[in-house]
Amino acid sequence: MNKRIKDEHDLGYKHILSSKKNFLQFLKGFVKKDWVALIKEDNLILIDKEFILKDFKEEEADIVYRVNIDGNDIIFYVLLEFQSKVDFSMPIRLLMYMTEIWRDELKNTDDKTKKKKDYRLPAIVPMVVYNGKHNWTAVRNFKHILKGQELFEDNVVDFRYLLFDVNRMEKEELLEIANIVSAVFLLDQNVNDIEIVDRLKLVGRILRKDSSKEQQKIFKAWLVNILRNRFKDNIDTNINKLLKETSELEVEDMVSNLGKTIERGFKTSEQRGIEKGKEETAVNLLKLGIAEEIIAKGTGLSLEKILKLKKKFAN
Repeated sequence: MNKRIKDEHDLGYKHILSSKKNFLQFLKGFVKKDWVALIKEDNLILIDKEFILKDFKEEEADIVYRVNIDGNDIIFYVLLEFQSKVDFSMPIRLLMYMTEIWRDELKNTDDKTKKKKDYRLPAIVPMVVYNGKHNWTAVRNFKHILKGQELFEDNVVDFRYLLFDVNRMEKEELLEIANIVSAVFLLDQNVNDIEIVDRLKLVGRILRKDSSKEQQKIFKAWLVNILRNRFKDNIDTNINKLLKETSELEVEDMVSNLGKTIERGFKTSEQRGIEKGKEETAVNLLKLGIAEEIIAKGTGLSLEKILKLKKKFAN
């Protein structure tokens, strides 16, 4: 993935998940843990600060939320990982980011509070959202990158991050979850363009089911950006004009119209390809001296078209 498109993915996903409603739907749809049910949208606080270290600044984007669960401060650290290759240093990177968050927390806590017996740092739940083509094969537990860790059991540092491997998610599961985030994952998977058109038709139902105007606005912005890059060289249609026109529609109509129009574009391109192939065949037969009437019958082209090709060929 080239850097410009990767950046658009990073920023697009970051924009999607920076909506508290979307983030909560993301947790409820994809995190199979009991504690998710304890989180309320009103309690989520988006931390408007990046903890990306300078060593990795060009490689990723992150999202940080704070929430209070049963009187405990919890921080969700979400790393958006859109590199083309799996990074086996992920546990190390996450530990560095988590440490940076705790350092920031300590820096902004007065000394008197820090010295209290009951003072606790907020728990950090690290998450990685990955959309690469290859299976994610980096270890999930931090201790598994430590030499000799098996000798020391629980005497070494350890944590396990949550992984969301977009391209390995099942289509049926995403359709069943049926929210804005699952719709984004559904359209962002590495499938062919024909399948994307089919999925566009299905997404309309998801958006109609349970999404606010604000969520739909965010989704539309993401969709326009991603489709513009995906289809710009693939179909014979003015995709920018199409996206601009459809972006003014309600989101369900927009998705439906995009699916139908892009599908028509595919059929037009396919038909032109067939037509071009017939014309090339006709020219080759003309060069062999085959009669125009026979060529017309064999290729399905009109006699008028064959004569025009002959005239062009003669010139």
